[in-house]
Amino acid sequence: MKAPNAQQISFFVLISLITAAFIWLLLPFYGAVLWAVILAILFNPLQRWLVRILNGHENLAAALSVLACICIVVIPGSMILASLAQEATSVYQRLSTQEFNAADMAARARDALPGFVRDMLPEFNLDTLRDIQGRLVSILGQTSQIIATQALSIGQGTAQLFVSLGVMLYMLFFLFRDGPSLAGRIRRTSPLSPHHTDSLFTKFSDVVQATVKGNVIIAAVQGAIGGVAFWALGIEGALLWGVLMAMLSLVPAVGAALVWAPAAAYLLFSGQYVKGIILLGIGVFVIGLIDNLLRPPLVGKGTRLPDYVVLVSTLGGLSLFGVNGFVIGPLIAALFVAVWALFADDHGQPALAAARPAEDTDLPGTDA
Repeated sequence: MKAPNAQQISFFVLISLITAAFIWLLLPFYGAVLWAVILAILFNPLQRWLVRILNGHENLAAALSVLACICIVVIPGSMILASLAQEATSVYQRLSTQEFNAADMAARARDALPGFVRDMLPEFNLDTLRDIQGRLVSILGQTSQIIATQALSIGQGTAQLFVSLGVMLYMLFFLFRDGPSLAGRIRRTSPLSPHHTDSLFTKFSDVVQATVKGNVIIAAVQGAIGGVAFWALGIEGALLWGVLMAMLSLVPAVGAALVWAPAAAYLLFSGQYVKGIILLGIGVFVIGLIDNLLRPPLVGKGTRLPDYVVLVSTLGGLSLFGVNGFVIGPLIAALFVAVWALFADDHGQPALAAARPAEDTDLPGTDA
């Protein structure tokens, strides 16, 4: 193979620099671009069906697909966000005006503890009721401050939110209309072989669909059940806690138990034994089982990643990219496994045995 000359090297350097500059230019709206691509992938079957029944009118089909996304995703999401901000403000006001009796709550919590646990309290500087009350008020104060800050940031970021939403919908229309031709152009200009390019395209689409559809369905079901349970049991801020449970359910091995378990403990400590037992039963036998039953077929089958990889990549993605990280993290992990699987196939080496979730499971990416 002839070595590249100075002109070819300069051209590749120019391409790299321009591409990096273009990516840097899109960074302020990377979330809008990301979700436009995600919605285009998820609603692609609808777009193809509309093109077929409209006799090839791609513009009209794309407009109807965007309208469907607005009705199914944007409007319900905006309504939930507005209600969440209002309820978060209400909860913060109740906490800041101290409508709850912290001393009574602390006394009940201390009396409900087993004797050996009460004997250990001095080791944590919680030997007196005043210490317990002070620690409890501190925790609730920090929580209320976080809630208020997030609610305020939602209001302050309204303009940016609408701009990002407009960019997302604008891009979504052209992705619906020009998606197939754009994908074909990327395939033709890709420096990778056609086999590698098609494999990575397939893996990207599979991971996006499995991660978003699977995780969002699981989160919505768990959050809805938890929120309805909180509302039925008379717990303040049912919508807020339901949304929080839905968000936490996106994180493997953590889940909605971080919300319903402390709430059930509070009910038991405060003497509301029936409500506490009911919430505990719903959390263990309904919310917990939903995750165990739905996650393997909806998420695991599409990503073909073991649980520990999904956990680490999701937490890393959330840490680096915020809420978008629950998609970006597993996507990067899946593409990492897929690329190394392709490399192993090309060189006839055993492929990443440590990435298999089980002995009889196919290697991630080899079936892409």
